[in-house]
Amino acid sequence: MMLLRHLFSIAALPVMVTLAVPVWLAERNATHFAIGASLLEMLTQIAGMFLLAIGFFLFASSLRRFATEGKGTLAPWDPPRRLVLHGPYRYVRNPMISGVIIFLFGEALVLLSKPHLEWALIFLVANFIYIPILEEPQLKRRFGGDYVEYCRNVPRLIPRLRPWHSAD
Repeated sequence: MMLLRHLFSIAALPVMVTLAVPVWLAERNATHFAIGASLLEMLTQIAGMFLLAIGFFLFASSLRRFATEGKGTLAPWDPPRRLVLHGPYRYVRNPMISGVIIFLFGEALVLLSKPHLEWALIFLVANFIYIPILEEPQLKRRFGGDYVEYCRNVPRLIPRLRPWHSAD
């Protein structure tokens, strides 16, 4: 049952953001993958591939933590039941969103696509607004002082250099 919950939440959220919208943008703007015409374009695409890998790793490791440690999914309608404080969450409060954002920038670089870059920026700005206004107040109500302490020590989207260790 947990597997189905995760698959549904993945299909409903990150697949829409990282695949459905980018495919729509590519079709709408006649964007197709092609090896860069210059050395700079090829290096840009290689950097994009690294971003894709980093973004996917952050997303996948966060998702695993939500399932095993948090006992929930990434979906707002089926959130983790326990506060997740290990793995990538020791460096950044929102590694899943950070991973998706990094992935979107990777797509833009690999495709050498301005519309994809704009989509990545829109998603970034939307999360800079959504997270503190809607998500974090809900987490404070659900997890109380533990979450407040976590917020004091771990940044929202840009990772800290050294892992934070909770008192647990």
